[in-house]
Amino acid sequence: RGISSDQRPKRPLTAYLRFVIDNRPAFREKNPEVSNLELIKKLAGAWKELPASQKQVYEEARKTDWKRYGEQMAAYKAQLTPAQAAALKEERRKQLAKRRSIRAKRELNLLGKPKRARSGFNIFLSENFQESEGISPVAKLKKLFDTWQKLSTSQKQPYLQLAEDDKVRYENEMKSWEAKMIELGREDLVRSKKQRLKKKPAETAKQAETAKASSAGNKTKFKKSEE
Repeated sequence: RGISSDQRPKRPLTAYLRFVIDNRPAFREKNPEVSNLELIKKLAGAWKELPASQKQVYEEARKTDWKRYGEQMAAYKAQLTPAQAAALKEERRKQLAKRRSIRAKRELNLLGKPKRARSGFNIFLSENFQESEGISPVAKLKKLFDTWQKLSTSQKQPYLQLAEDDKVRYENEMKSWEAKMIELGREDLVRSKKQRLKKKPAETAKQAETAKASSAGNKTKFKKSEE
């Protein structure tokens, strides 16, 4: 109670980031027409060419801040009860997990991973969301969900068929994408064989029934041959 991760001392900036913050305004003034990305590239190039003696100034500032940071962290941890320390540790774990998830999604987008197949309801939702009445997106979503639940099987069929077609699209695109990832040495992004061959419960039950019938037929033939 009364303690949050926001009160945790902030980690000191690296020598490079100190250089960027100090020099960005001057670089922007000299290059008003370039994009932010191009400006960062220019700053990175300037840092790379900066003499070691000038880099040392930023490095010494970093070391001074790290020493202060260590003292602040010790004081911060000293005021925590075991329960508070455990709660903040869990909060920190969740924050780091969220950041990793965001970075992973960003990487997959950059690598062009195909979008997942949409369900029949998702297709129905995208087609009718804008025209749907409702004072808020949540209200619209609830109204459309209720409408979808009341549709007959024949009314849902066009959307379900589109969803099946989208599954085929997704699987074909994923096979091509995964082959490309293997070529790039990113086997870690390829689905396991178990995931690729995952079957619907209904299909599995049907196949099991077929196999059972086939097995029974084979036993009958074997028995006749013995006679």
